[in-house]
Amino acid sequence: MIGKVGTGKSFRGVLHYLFEGRRQESKELQMQELEKKQVEVIAYNQCFGTRLELVREMIEVAKLNPDQSKPVFHFSLSFAHRDAGKLGLQDKIDMVEKLAEKFDFKDHQYVVVAHKDTNHEHMHVVANRIGFDGKTASDSNSYKHMAEFARKVEMEYKLERVLSPNKFLKPEQRVAQSQRVDNRKETLKKHLQTAIKQSTNVQQVKKYIEQRGYEVELGRGIAFTDAQHVRFKGSQLGYALMDIEKKLKQEQLLQRQQEQNTLAQLLRQQQEDLKKQQEREKEQEQVHRYSQGIGR
Repeated sequence: MIGKVGTGKSFRGVLHYLFEGRRQESKELQMQELEKKQVEVIAYNQCFGTRLELVREMIEVAKLNPDQSKPVFHFSLSFAHRDAGKLGLQDKIDMVEKLAEKFDFKDHQYVVVAHKDTNHEHMHVVANRIGFDGKTASDSNSYKHMAEFARKVEMEYKLERVLSPNKFLKPEQRVAQSQRVDNRKETLKKHLQTAIKQSTNVQQVKKYIEQRGYEVELGRGIAFTDAQHVRFKGSQLGYALMDIEKKLKQEQLLQRQQEQNTLAQLLRQQQEDLKKQQEREKEQEQVHRYSQGIGR
């Protein structure tokens, strides 16, 4: 499981994104975006209503601490492909309650929204850092706390294990994890080497790698995420997008050279075969003439 945490200023902005998706140029496109996200609210705590009602309620409580410029907690929990269907509704609600306990907002307002717009089952939690007593839930060491929470939940619910960032691990754990990361890198690099040999363009490389169970992000650069949600930039592997394009061109030149060499070899063989055939015919002709002379 991958857990992310952030703080923000606007309940309106984050709730609009979760309920409506990214802002589109027209109403029709906005409806398509909404249908794609397949929004489902699975839990409310200390608040209730439509998106606009939730915004108003949370803003009113946030006013209890006007000095806090970032009253929004936004969490996302994303599960691996293999974990699809493992968790029931109550499991997810229980998980969020444990999250609220970990980050000290269990008595605050929060809403839990599930999305089905990606290949990974995932859900979002928007919480008010400001409680009804005006106190603010701390965001100190939030990334470390989220990594700890994710690893604990994976064990408790028998979910796919994901590697935590090295800086949150003990020295001996870092060594073991580095070995695992190196193994993952080498496996991916071998896939890329094979993909490049069998492809003529980057899209074909992308398709080959995706068929091996990776997610491929292709834009100005390239990145790969394996089934355990471990992500590598192409540059970390020696296969940045520019490197892949260069290797594809080199491979194509090499293949053309090999084809030319094969063709040249074939022509030489044909010439040698023709020469041998001509020599055999000449020998046969001489034998024939010699036999004709004896006969007379």
